[in-house]
Amino acid sequence: MSLFHRKKEKASSCCCDSKGTPEAITRAEEITSASGVKVLGSGCAKCNALEDAVRAALEELSMDTAIDHVTDFAQIAAYGVMTAPALVVDGKVVSYGKVLKKEEAKAILQKART
Repeated sequence: MSLFHRKKEKASSCCCDSKGTPEAITRAEEITSASGVKVLGSGCAKCNALEDAVRAALEELSMDTAIDHVTDFAQIAAYGVMTAPALVVDGKVVSYGKVLKKEEAKAILQKART
């Protein structure tokens, strides 16, 4: 009977069973390997507060680094972040899910840049 046969499992190119084409994977790797400081989030008040705190921390540390604010959900997902706001330093996610205070951001930036 066909009721008791196992269904054939289809091969997946990605662990999340999405349509992970080689081009999409390469683009995601390029996005996450870029250096610099990025704030990931939709542009809400919390994301803007994190950006302000990071900007103030960079000024105190005398670091001339531009801050990119990434609002594209595809790019945010490329970092593996599911909770915004998030802070990325030199391609590594160093904080996510909370608004850092200036002193916290300063400590994270010093640790990440040394």
